[in-house]
Amino acid sequence: MTLGKVYLIPSMLGPSSPKLNIPSGQLEIINQVDLFLVEKAKSARRFLRSIGFDKSFDDLPFEELNKRTTMADKLAFVQEAVGGKNIGIISEAGCPGVADPGADIVKIAHEFQLEVVPLIGPSSLLLALMGSGLNGQSFAFVGYLPRESKDRIKSLQQLERTSRQFKQTQLFIETPYRNTAMFQDILKTCRPDTLLHISMNLTLPDAFQRTMTISEWNTTKVDLNKKPAVFAILSL
Repeated sequence: MTLGKVYLIPSMLGPSSPKLNIPSGQLEIINQVDLFLVEKAKSARRFLRSIGFDKSFDDLPFEELNKRTTMADKLAFVQEAVGGKNIGIISEAGCPGVADPGADIVKIAHEFQLEVVPLIGPSSLLLALMGSGLNGQSFAFVGYLPRESKDRIKSLQQLERTSRQFKQTQLFIETPYRNTAMFQDILKTCRPDTLLHISMNLTLPDAFQRTMTISEWNTTKVDLNKKPAVFAILSL
């Protein structure tokens, strides 16, 4: 029996992002998918239609993949590929598998020696790094920092020490409604000469990217509330 493949399909970073002009060969691949694993079925269908997906959704399964999905369910999804079906994983925004529940599916797929195929598309992390002017030769993405302020401050102190020791850019993200609290903790924790980059709403009409020292950020007003953002620091 021929094994199916697992395709990682990046989506737009926001509803008002420019339409993705994907290569025709890539669209042909996506049209071969038999089962989609998505964060939200409605927005995934809307995205697929926007890029020219031409198969009917009536008999095409869309299974939601999120933090409530059990490992047993994830294993069952991969078994579909073992049985010959092509699986497509679509994140709600950007690249699946990066700060995204799709990573578990990919890990299981490798255990079954399935072919995993990442497709071309936008990554907010790489776009932020590209636009930061910080060290792109050595960087680390550390995901979400702790929710509690005292624990978050300890993490920021450690990230700044690591950045200074290895001259390494440290990238991290936060739930949009906690962005302001994160920003305030960065300002009161990091050294005045540490560089801080903030990217928000990348590819959207109100996209924002700026890199300044902590001391400069302390005199700058910026509205971060409820906006998808990537933070990056480099301690000199």
